Amino acid sequence: MTSLADLQFDNRFARLGDTFSTRVVPEPLSNPRLVVSSEDAMALLDLDPAEAQTEIFTELFSGRQIWSAAEPRAMVYSGHQFGVYNPQLGDGRGLLLGEVVNSRGEYWDLHLKGAGSTPYSRMGDGRAVLRSSIREFLASEALPALGIPSSRALCVTVGDDPVYRERQERGAMLLRLARSHIRFGHFEYFYYTRQHDALRQLIDFTLQTCYPHCQQDAEPVLAMFREVARRTMHMIARWQAYGFCHGVMNTDNMSILGITFDFGPYAFLDDYDAGHICNHSDHAGRYAFHRQPAIAHWNLACLAQALTPFVEVDQLKAELATLIPLYQAQYLHLMRTRLGWASAQPEDEQLLQQLLQQMQDSASDYHITLRLLAEDDPAARDQFIDRAAFDGWLRQHQARQALDTSALAGRLACNPVYVLRNYLAQQAIEAAEQNDFAEVRHLHQLLRQPFTRQPGREAYAAPPPDWGRRLEISCSS
Repeated sequence: MTSLADLQFDNRFARLGDTFSTRVVPEPLSNPRLVVSSEDAMALLDLDPAEAQTEIFTELFSGRQIWSAAEPRAMVYSGHQFGVYNPQLGDGRGLLLGEVVNSRGEYWDLHLKGAGSTPYSRMGDGRAVLRSSIREFLASEALPALGIPSSRALCVTVGDDPVYRERQERGAMLLRLARSHIRFGHFEYFYYTRQHDALRQLIDFTLQTCYPHCQQDAEPVLAMFREVARRTMHMIARWQAYGFCHGVMNTDNMSILGITFDFGPYAFLDDYDAGHICNHSDHAGRYAFHRQPAIAHWNLACLAQALTPFVEVDQLKAELATLIPLYQAQYLHLMRTRLGWASAQPEDEQLLQQLLQQMQDSASDYHITLRLLAEDDPAARDQFIDRAAFDGWLRQHQARQALDTSALAGRLACNPVYVLRNYLAQQAIEAAEQNDFAEVRHLHQLLRQPFTRQPGREAYAAPPPDWGRRLEISCSS
């Protein structure tokens, strides 16, 4: 274990220079307090968990102090937002403080979100509010516990600074960790501004820092795209299998690492609805739950376009053509595992679709239904309106399981008892806005072990109350 003072910085991205980012100093919060911290995220930096209780911890992660070895930079990028190209975006409220190298030689970006205005703030104040910071913290730590690749969150701090969105709120900061903060939109920016030398430099940097093994390939850039694409589609398969809706799948929110990134109006499904829209700004339903695989493919096509100065178009098209079948195979594999079906069978997809259609027709709770099935609990039947139809499906399901029982024992380890439902996050946020951070911290600890029933925590596994169903969340933060 190490201390904050002993973190080792090696700021590789900053060394790319001013073409790629701008040096900006954080604007500190006034009277900062620590809301919550993650021991698991701290461990990625080899930090002693006791460091979170020190004054310097809060000072550093509220922008009031900065390491002498840090080089805070606001990154420039562009992207397609709701399908429309925006020529310049960039870090409008976040700063890449620097890159820390841990004892295993892993590099971790320290990114302070809500750090104040930058040249890319586009008339914004550069602040984050407490509610969005808590939501990103909880999701960043809950998703990895479910096996979903994600950026991580070290901590949230809050100050007394007023921030104006739909109403007056309080400013907060979130310290985000990722192995890289490069997005699809970084490549788009240099492609569409015709800065092909800088684009080549960015590609080489990404190969060296994120995909060094691809440099041995006969076509390194194509090999990198192939891996980015496959990682992305595997991530999307896990989103779909676990009922996660991102809400704003713009290309500037897509990580080059194929991890869940930039949490905004996300949601986990409550009752199963394939067309669920979690973002109340998404009037056309572009980012509805069932459209996420196709949107990921569309976004990867945007990335492929940005790589065309260095890769043949036909090669990129050939890679893109493999992705939906790859996603479908991975998604079906994950759902087989959740249902206890070993070894693929021709009827699996049809049987799964029958279950999902019955869940849709009955507004069955997605997570509770799958957990009850994993527990062989007869109460699963109560989730369905047409119980005769469910009984027929259940007989087929049991016959399917009987073909090979080797997968049955692992079902409980992949069907969560607890998920980060929006109403649970909302309750924690409302308490935090009254300076009571206990529920945020409790919810965080609960979600570290989502697959294990925890005594006295039955309420967190229950269906949401009527007011908490299908909450739509705003993009504003």
